[in-house]
Amino acid sequence: MIASGPRPVAPFSHAVEADGWVFVTGQMPTDPDAPDAPLPQGVEAQTQRVIDNLKIVLGGIGLGLEHVTMARIYLTEFQRDYAAMNAVWVRNFEPGKLPARTTVGVTGLAVGALVEIDLVARRPQ
Repeated sequence: MIASGPRPVAPFSHAVEADGWVFVTGQMPTDPDAPDAPLPQGVEAQTQRVIDNLKIVLGGIGLGLEHVTMARIYLTEFQRDYAAMNAVWVRNFEPGKLPARTTVGVTGLAVGALVEIDLVARRPQ
């Protein structure tokens, strides 16, 4: 668990590391400083909040987005939100160095979120 990380919405760790591989639990668009506050409005704001939360978790174990090898993104409104989410996603990574990724449409997410993202990262050797 990362002390400054978002409050989990279920019983899990923020991240688990095994042999240099780091598995980061799906993050929600909640504010770590105000976990009961309303979620940001719209998929763009929620996507950025989720990515900011992922950065907090990664930073808490000495890593950053540059160490991400794989991401899974879950959208409750896939057709409507896919392009907008992608626009936010690419702004957070160095050009030409995007992780592998799968994006899935789902029927619902915890806390009524529009987006959730989990990651796999690799610690430099």
